[in-house]
Amino acid sequence: MNDIPSFNSLISQSIKDNWLLDALTDYKGTTLQYHDVARKIEKLHIMMEAAGIQKGDRIAVCGRNSAHWAVAFMATLTYGAVIVPILHEFNAEQIHNIVNHSESRLLFVGDYIVNVIDEKEMPKLEGIINLPDFSLHTSHNESLTDARERLNELFGKKYPRAFRKDNINWHIDQPEELCMINYTSGTTGFSKGVMLPYRAVWGNVDFCIKNLANHMPKFSNMLNILPMAHMYGLAIEFLFPFCSGYHLHFLTRLPSPAIIAEAFQEVKPDVIIAVPLIIEKIIRKRVFPKIQSNAIKIMLQMPVVSKKVKARICQEVYNAFGGRAYQVIIGGAPLNQEIEAFLKSIDFPFTVGYGTTECAPLIAYCDYHDFVPGSCGIPLPDMEVKIDSADPQHIEGEIITRGPNVMLGYYKNQEATYQAIDRNGWYHTGDLATMSESGHIFIRGRLKNMLLGANGQNVYPEEIEDKLNSMALVSESLIVQRGDHLVALVHPDMDEVKNMGFSQEELEQVMEQNRQELNAQLPVYSKLQAFVLQEEEFQKTPKKSIKRYLYK
Repeated sequence: MNDIPSFNSLISQSIKDNWLLDALTDYKGTTLQYHDVARKIEKLHIMMEAAGIQKGDRIAVCGRNSAHWAVAFMATLTYGAVIVPILHEFNAEQIHNIVNHSESRLLFVGDYIVNVIDEKEMPKLEGIINLPDFSLHTSHNESLTDARERLNELFGKKYPRAFRKDNINWHIDQPEELCMINYTSGTTGFSKGVMLPYRAVWGNVDFCIKNLANHMPKFSNMLNILPMAHMYGLAIEFLFPFCSGYHLHFLTRLPSPAIIAEAFQEVKPDVIIAVPLIIEKIIRKRVFPKIQSNAIKIMLQMPVVSKKVKARICQEVYNAFGGRAYQVIIGGAPLNQEIEAFLKSIDFPFTVGYGTTECAPLIAYCDYHDFVPGSCGIPLPDMEVKIDSADPQHIEGEIITRGPNVMLGYYKNQEATYQAIDRNGWYHTGDLATMSESGHIFIRGRLKNMLLGANGQNVYPEEIEDKLNSMALVSESLIVQRGDHLVALVHPDMDEVKNMGFSQEELEQVMEQNRQELNAQLPVYSKLQAFVLQEEEFQKTPKKSIKRYLYK
């Protein structure tokens, strides 16, 4: 691993090389050039130093995507601290849990999150910093307070002749050094803080620079849609393009299909990173209505003109995504087969990748020219990938992988680490797949219980079940996925139902009330759409755990 250079050197070099170019833009808002980013990073370093932050200390960030979110992230890394990105969709309890579990000393928060959290629930936190202007929302550190009040003065004294390229002298990281802790869950009992070293982040960005940048213009545009607290959005939509000198545009609001479609037209991104839900909604709402007329359907059946019609349709789809992207890269969840077949039939440039948070995130990818329908790419050159099966081409087995992208382990969870990474360094993904002779991976199912929401967020059913099982008249429950919706299968406490003399209608009213109360505690992407009553107890293993596979 000694041949892996400092990741922070990629950040600093990109800033130096693109000093006067546009770097970060809040959509329909302000723009920071690369030199502006450098100055803001340096000012945050002054605040961190004043607060007594040491190398390796944790600093958390929670908020919607924005230029200042990106600045806070890079300032933490280039100072030598460990970043803890938190999904802004987590509720207050989950945010508190992560801040406390990670032992973060500072927390950067967006204007929405600041009204959700309760600083009293995070007693070891020394300061809460507002992302919009880096002002102090809360400070229990006098030196931090003083530094923020006199920040421009301190900056001016440190750099009396202005801050220049040669003043950049930031933390030089080591490959095995801890870079970030990315939490797959927000609840203490199920916390899995993925410890990612610098080599893993570098491995992902280096791969993208070598395999994507050569297909893109030197000063490309990127539209940042995916949450940067999620590794997919963080590595591929933010770190790769920034280190490549591109211009990043952040959707700072809720990314509805209408807003995304509008932003595609304005930004005209040179590559698109997306989860299936975004692609599917744009195609169903903005493309299908235009091409599903009887005339189009008839012409598609005519060999003489079908090729030209498909080319026109492809251009229609291409224009819907801004008309300039080299390709659309889809990941984070399975792509709807109907949509995939449609895109392939018109020769639209798209591909599907595969990864996990534990690999920061890439494990497999291929360019759209080499994409095979139903697959999710081929192993990255520096990653060994095997299917744990006697016949990987025909009999599915667990995907296991090792290489520079693999995590160090789970923070404060040695047992889970031992279960995930074996003594030979293979990371066990929990995903079932086959692999063709050409190396293309075909996901067949999941060993883990994790459910994957349509937006690509991880949903852990045990967490929801734990809350639901403590609610009125619930004996036991199971969370399952029905299409894009989460449904609760509930076996009621029938003895209690009889004692209360409840009718079936009254029982269902109680369960509906339970559903509403539970949803109030859950992030948007893990809310329950319905419940189904189970008259009989769930079938169980000898260890008394529910046989989940029987109820999928």
